[in-house]
Amino acid sequence: MIGPVAPPDPAHERFLLNVRASPTDDTWRMFRIMAEFVEGFETLHAIGPAVSIFGSARTKPGTPDYEAARVLARKCVEQGFAVITGGGPGIMEAANRGATEAGGTSVGLNIELPFEQKPNPYASTLIGFRYFFVRKVMFVKYAVAFVCCPGGFGTLDEFFEAVTLMQTRKIRPFPVVLLNSSYWQGLLDWMRTTVLERKMIDANDLRLFHVRDDPDEVVRELKAWYRTATLAEAGKVPEEA
Repeated sequence: MIGPVAPPDPAHERFLLNVRASPTDDTWRMFRIMAEFVEGFETLHAIGPAVSIFGSARTKPGTPDYEAARVLARKCVEQGFAVITGGGPGIMEAANRGATEAGGTSVGLNIELPFEQKPNPYASTLIGFRYFFVRKVMFVKYAVAFVCCPGGFGTLDEFFEAVTLMQTRKIRPFPVVLLNSSYWQGLLDWMRTTVLERKMIDANDLRLFHVRDDPDEVVRELKAWYRTATLAEAGKVPEEA
């Protein structure tokens, strides 16, 4: 049985898609969406090869997950990659912080939310979005890899979005890494023993991503992959550290 539905929120303006609107409202919404795409494309087109790093907004500074993301971003910059995050606190702050401390390109794609999501001070390039789907295009379009640190629904959304796009051949395959095996183990077990066992996915689908624990190993693998990827033909291979 489906549980009770929450009563309508009087501040319904925050709901961007599934609310009744006049044709005029929908027209202006279309232009707002177009404007977000244009700003994203124009701002990010020249950032070079980038790694999109995801994770919880609730992770506190000084915790192992925060510091791992900070180290990961710093090492990505040292190997010639820009870093893209969701621009908020927690893991996003850690990654932007590590990239900025290393003197690299540190991009934050912030989203307007009623809670949690406030821009962190470490993104040297910050873009604000109202629409999740526009923001998600930017994460994919300008990244040569995804790294998912421990996180909640948003992180899971980005992870499954990436593997779905690769599974359905809508994007060119690139590395998708889950960092911290102890956090992800339950999900991996379920995917193998339930989803795969019931033939909802193919065994090859589980090869669309990798699980790692060491930021150094992640960056070495990303660099090695990038050097042999199609993008290398365009002469965009990061220089040797």
